[in-house]
Amino acid sequence: MPRIFLVVVDNTEEWRAALRYACRRAQHTGGRVALLHVISPSEIQHWGAIEDVLREEARHEAEQRLQRVAREVNQLTGTIPILHIREGAARDELLALIAEEPSISVLVLGADTTSSAGPGPLIQYLTSSKAIARLRIPLTIVPGNLTTDAIDALT
Repeated sequence: MPRIFLVVVDNTEEWRAALRYACRRAQHTGGRVALLHVISPSEIQHWGAIEDVLREEARHEAEQRLQRVAREVNQLTGTIPILHIREGAARDELLALIAEEPSISVLVLGADTTSSAGPGPLIQYLTSSKAIARLRIPLTIVPGNLTTDAIDALT
């Protein structure tokens, strides 16, 4: 069974470093890449029809974004990635996906290296003692400021 490297596609800059790292590791180990995009729940709860439209638009945008990223993964690895779209809190949905999908082998996240607030909310949460106990797979943290050449040299 091939190793599956899971990357969270979000609105940060550093996820791209994680993607490159995961693609190169998958390519060199005969593995595959999985992509997760989590849609934040709508803040408009009182207007059902409007909420449904916003949810539909967010889902459509997420699907289009993952299709674009999937083409990049295919170009880098020669394989088609596994795509996951979920709605909710990113950290909860991420942990739920990992628990539900035994084929996922490694979680690869990009760390923000420019913010004084830390590496990012997912990394901060996952490296806390409560969350790390729920993580059944290795967590690879890739500095978001690595160049593609540096990532290629590492992998």
